[in-house]
Amino acid sequence: MACDLWTAKLDAYVDGELSSLDAASLAQHLRQCAGCSADALERVQMKRAVAVAGKRYQPSAQLREKIQQSLVKRGRHEGSWVWKIVALPATLVLVLSLAVSLYVDHEKTLRQRVYSELTDLHVATLASASPVDVISTDRHTVKPWFQGKIPFSFNLPELQGTDFTLVGGRVSYLAQSPGAHLIYRFRQHEISVFIYQDRGDATAALASAPVSMLSFTVESWTKNGLRYFVVGDVGAQDIEGLSKLLRDAG
Repeated sequence: MACDLWTAKLDAYVDGELSSLDAASLAQHLRQCAGCSADALERVQMKRAVAVAGKRYQPSAQLREKIQQSLVKRGRHEGSWVWKIVALPATLVLVLSLAVSLYVDHEKTLRQRVYSELTDLHVATLASASPVDVISTDRHTVKPWFQGKIPFSFNLPELQGTDFTLVGGRVSYLAQSPGAHLIYRFRQHEISVFIYQDRGDATAALASAPVSMLSFTVESWTKNGLRYFVVGDVGAQDIEGLSKLLRDAG
């Protein structure tokens, strides 16, 4: 009966629509129930498959540019020269507005796609039978484990005197790029920290301040050529607290 109760909430959990309290309780249940964990993983995989199919017919930047050029050329060849003089400023404004709109939409889509993929990784990892491949609360054990597995090194903070506890880590991939996925425990919640090599323009649009993604909070920043992401079902203040520790890690 307990599983029936949680199964009814799995879709909302995967989509990040549960309250912080319910999400933490369900995450605790997934660590103890293999059946519900398998169901959660199946839902995450289905969500990713639908997202990929949805982007299959998305117009490319080249197609958008071709349409814009076609509109400009048509405006040049149609109508009298008087109409062209009158319409030229309006056409330029229209094209400029369209370009700005496409740019904003592209940046927004990129941000949503990256954050959605990271929250899916966070949920899928916590729902798996083995969330981490190296289990240790000691940063001096976890950090060396990644040597030879990812093409960069990073520093981890000292957590003594804080409410955060290092659980362990595993190798993770974002857009086929390998990186570190660290799990921290904060009271009854798990927080994911993802570290990848910074890809410049591909992640430049990501906000540095905490961003709410339904029931999750995500914060991102760059340091020493690396891109950091902190994801969890806790408040922005708690995400900022762990983020500050990571930023200050020597």
